[in-house]
Amino acid sequence: MPPAASGLPLLRDSVAFKVCYAYGLRRRELTMLDLEDFTPNPHVRKYSHFGAVQVRFAKGTAGSGPRRRTVLTVPDLDWVVDQLKAWIPGGMRQQFPTAERSSALWPSERGARMSLGSFGDAFAAARDAVGLPRELGLHCLRHSYVTHLIEAGYDAAFVQTQVGHAYASTTGLYTLLRWLR
Repeated sequence: MPPAASGLPLLRDSVAFKVCYAYGLRRRELTMLDLEDFTPNPHVRKYSHFGAVQVRFAKGTAGSGPRRRTVLTVPDLDWVVDQLKAWIPGGMRQQFPTAERSSALWPSERGARMSLGSFGDAFAAARDAVGLPRELGLHCLRHSYVTHLIEAGYDAAFVQTQVGHAYASTTGLYTLLRWLR
């Protein structure tokens, strides 16, 4: 049965959205992840190969190109480790016919990697299917990640480092927005 008929793309999108939330990723950062971007955290061996993710295509400053950062798997969101173990290695990802041609974490049905707009479109379709407000986009998962960590008592400087903000005020805006509604 081809992947589209089997629901495999829906599973991929579901795991991708969970990874996006569990690491506070931007759309481009999520799309550009490769298999080798996950690394162990020597301080938390129980996460095995998924103790951290190397974000190679983080947002850079004007004219600088992409920056890099390491995002640690946090205990509050460590359920993502089981999701990743089911997806890779040798997991559901391998069922995509294009998976062998690329090290992309998210293979598409036809190409080596999902396109930049694909996850945004998939999120919008899922959002509409369950009747959530149209104002919610994929980036809201990043805002939710920041809010989750702050409310769980993580140090603000740690949260700022996790999401790659140069200024604490930017991270603060992510949590301020929910109080303005």
